[in-house]
Amino acid sequence: MTTSPAELQERYNEEGFLSPLPVLDETELREARDAFAKLEEEFGTAYTQYSLHNVHLQYPWVMSLTKHPRILRVIQAILGPDVILLDSRFICKYPTIKPAKLQESKTDQSKPDGDDELPYVAWHQDMRYWGIAGGPVLSVWLALDDSQKENGVLQVIPGSHCSGMLPHRQATRPGNLLSVNQEIPEELVQVDEAVLCPLKAGQMSIHDGLLVHASDANTSQRRRCGFVIRYVPTCAHPTEDPDRPRKFHATELVCGVDQFHHFSNKST
Repeated sequence: MTTSPAELQERYNEEGFLSPLPVLDETELREARDAFAKLEEEFGTAYTQYSLHNVHLQYPWVMSLTKHPRILRVIQAILGPDVILLDSRFICKYPTIKPAKLQESKTDQSKPDGDDELPYVAWHQDMRYWGIAGGPVLSVWLALDDSQKENGVLQVIPGSHCSGMLPHRQATRPGNLLSVNQEIPEELVQVDEAVLCPLKAGQMSIHDGLLVHASDANTSQRRRCGFVIRYVPTCAHPTEDPDRPRKFHATELVCGVDQFHHFSNKST
């Protein structure tokens, strides 16, 4: 990587995200895709779409991805030398439109029937869900497939992490993949400033927990699968919320030293 840690941090602090960044070489990518294919075969695509949560605890190859040197090099440039893995999840958007219907929609330039119900991710901020204080949350999207506009690429609002926490409400459009079905009202989102973050398989993007981001439905015939990993500096700590108690059973010190031990009791 030719960009210095100081340059990475400056760009990230200003924009709230970095993309694209190289991670997996051809061999590593092939091995990860082959291993994921076995999970798809075992559990089925309805499950692997969103329910492979914190499986780094079960599968060594997944844990290895969370500690990949090219990922940690960037993470440490942003968060500092002492970093905790907070959480991980595979997210897959599978093709849901039949080819004939897709071709018809291209001909008449209208949306395919049922497009409003296709799986998508609404505008949101990760920090709304995490209950973390004392330090930032950084999210990685590691692409196992090419991620383009047609199959539901990540889109972000650059600099929106500087605006603090925005109000969220229950999403009105069906198909939202977010587990608590929330969204930022679109009138509060500078949609005209949105930037797409296309990735080739094996590349990653990273973004701040307060960055406003979303992704549209997959209207292609190609899967879009990625591995989401959350990291926090060891100075961060869980917050108390009696209305929505949070569990952090899957934390792991991935680099440096933890002098705070805020996540040492994983039942917190």
